[in-house]
Amino acid sequence: MSDESVLVNFVYCHPVGHAVEALQYCLGYRRADPQRRIGLVLKANTAVDLAHWTEHVDEVYTVDFDVFTPPAHGVAAHIPRDWDWVIDDPRGHQTWQHELFPGLREYYRQSSEHFRARNAHTVIGAPQPAYQPGNRLHLNPSADAHDWARHQLPEIDEPTIAVLPGGSAQRWRYPTTTAWRRILRTLTDRWPHARICLLGKHTEDGRSTTGFSTAEYDALAAEAPSTTWAVDVGLDRQLAALQRCDLLLSPHTGFGFAAMAAGTPWLVLAGNDWAEYYFNPGVPFYSVLPDIDRYPCYLMLGNQPDPVDDEGPRAPSMCADRITEDLPELLRGAEWLCSGHADFDTAMRHHVTRAAELFGHRHELMFSVDDLHVPYLP
Repeated sequence: MSDESVLVNFVYCHPVGHAVEALQYCLGYRRADPQRRIGLVLKANTAVDLAHWTEHVDEVYTVDFDVFTPPAHGVAAHIPRDWDWVIDDPRGHQTWQHELFPGLREYYRQSSEHFRARNAHTVIGAPQPAYQPGNRLHLNPSADAHDWARHQLPEIDEPTIAVLPGGSAQRWRYPTTTAWRRILRTLTDRWPHARICLLGKHTEDGRSTTGFSTAEYDALAAEAPSTTWAVDVGLDRQLAALQRCDLLLSPHTGFGFAAMAAGTPWLVLAGNDWAEYYFNPGVPFYSVLPDIDRYPCYLMLGNQPDPVDDEGPRAPSMCADRITEDLPELLRGAEWLCSGHADFDTAMRHHVTRAAELFGHRHELMFSVDDLHVPYLP
């Protein structure tokens, strides 16, 4: 063991999930050598706060630029130059990412000149420095946030289901309010005394926001016999509220990564660009995968399928027909996660088997942080 320094230079797009990925990698480098000093670089407009709610990151730095616009020279000048290891996000060196995000290309060019690594300037996944995969990430928000959440969400006998109706993409890429009301009716028919905890953020501060309007949230709240609001409160309070919920229900969103890092099971109405690829050991989940032949998705950035007509344009994997077909499975997933018997190993075996079938057993199309899916491939 040594007192070597490691800088995880994890600068990519700003959604919350990428910050969670960064923390997972930092944990792997710390676990491989507990004496290491771990530094982390993130985009300034991502969920930097998350790094302060862990115990395995010693120093956090931010860089402020738009991935679509090359930053001014010296964007990383305020970050110490000398480290034993500097480890980049591999996406910062992918040609197709450079074509989409010229600002990212310029940032990594500048960082290659700025940082001086005594051992190597490399990328995550390289053989060195030593890395231990497969660790349980734990986010622990502030004591004030926990006090607030206990007041908002006192203990009850029925399930408490957190609902985030959409992520930070365009509104048409998520279900209609009509579809969400039907989902909530299905859940409350099953659990008439369930409590729904609504999550989201409207504040325009340069970070991720939720594209659902206040009126839409009001419509969702009207479907539940008991509703608690955790909308437009701090991220620490939302995470503390999540820790008092039996599950989070949402489409694919990076906030789901944060929920699992906070220890809350995730029920995913899957679709849009990416299949789920972040899993937190010990935290169960259930991903309701779409029929990608009937409802095209997972075509990666820049290749969105044509929208369908569903109260206006709608992403095919989020349309009413797809949701109607998959409501029984969504309910089964909720029942399993609320049963007290859900476990991570079963979740992984079930998910990876179904995802492999979805992709025609082309395992090269499947990815997960730390390759956690690989032992479960059929």
